[in-house]
Amino acid sequence: MSDKKVVQNQDAGEVVIAKAKDFWGKYGKVLTIASLAVILLGGGWYAYKNFVKAPKETKAADAIFKAEEYYRMDSVNLALNGDGQYWGFLKVIDKYGGTEAGNLANFYAGVCYLKLNDNEKAIKYLKKFSSSSKPVQARAYKLIADAYGDLGKNKEAFDYYKKAGHHFEKDVAGSAESLFMAAYLAQRSLNDNKAATELYKEIKDKFPNTQQAFDADTYLAQMGVYSTEN
Repeated sequence: MSDKKVVQNQDAGEVVIAKAKDFWGKYGKVLTIASLAVILLGGGWYAYKNFVKAPKETKAADAIFKAEEYYRMDSVNLALNGDGQYWGFLKVIDKYGGTEAGNLANFYAGVCYLKLNDNEKAIKYLKKFSSSSKPVQARAYKLIADAYGDLGKNKEAFDYYKKAGHHFEKDVAGSAESLFMAAYLAQRSLNDNKAATELYKEIKDKFPNTQQAFDADTYLAQMGVYSTEN
């Protein structure tokens, strides 16, 4: 390589180094802080997960145990409020609302209030509950629909029955039942024959071997959509 070429390469290298130094001079502090922030956040999350969240989950699971036992015994008031020695679902929600056990306590509390015919509170707690288990979540939606129906809030009940029916269609019996309830409300309470017809037909199409599919023919005939002989 010629001396001229070597000099050119050296000059180019010096330019790159100079630019790097200039860049670092301008942004080095920011990059260092950003890097430290990432490290600290990662470390903080690890510490929170292992030293705060995990123990809290364990305590919450222990706290809900007796309330679940009372629930299985159908001792609704004790399940909700505890017995003075052990917590009920409401206390678990208050103290451990952000845990899995606290989330589950919302579901239990909602069902308890349904049994007590306190539909407003049932809706409140069931709406706070969420589950990655589609059949469980579908069940929660249906219970909300039941509560709205008992309150005479038929439009809200209709919406939640539809939501329940569509959430986990692998549960053929549950989905057919929820969609049928939605269709029935649309026809008999909301005077929305179009929505009712669509839902009855959907039940017949998706769940043809259910009782709801056979019953759908009767209601479709009542609306004059077609004869029960079709």
